[in-house]
Amino acid sequence: MSDPFYAAGLRFGCRRCSRCCRHEPGYVFLTREDLERLAQGLGLAPPEVLDRYCRVVRVGAFRRVSLRETTDYDCILWGKEGCRVYRYRPLQCRSFPFWAANLASPEDWEQLKRECPGVGSGSLHSVAMIQGWLEQARSGSYL
Repeated sequence: MSDPFYAAGLRFGCRRCSRCCRHEPGYVFLTREDLERLAQGLGLAPPEVLDRYCRVVRVGAFRRVSLRETTDYDCILWGKEGCRVYRYRPLQCRSFPFWAANLASPEDWEQLKRECPGVGSGSLHSVAMIQGWLEQARSGSYL
């Protein structure tokens, strides 16, 4: 099996521009650990986080818990200063941009680079770190 195109690592540094969490519909699927982290960051009990900030969505034959969005498609946890729970954000947010779809090909990574100012700059993330993010996403215990 050949090495992935990112075998030498990839550069990324979040600029907290909020482009990935505003203005477009999408899902932020939560794991059990994410729910606990968010509850800690918001100072609420997990059931309260589910009630106030989450929704159940159908994805094919599955149902998953996702963060809600505003009517403008902003993440419900986005505020004037950016992510209100940045330190406690879910795995899906923490692992961006190292998602399988973004790493499927060099062309997919280059396309993302045109959309996200942090892609291609910042710290060099090793192939081991990137593969760790991918594995966490694959093995997550999603709600």
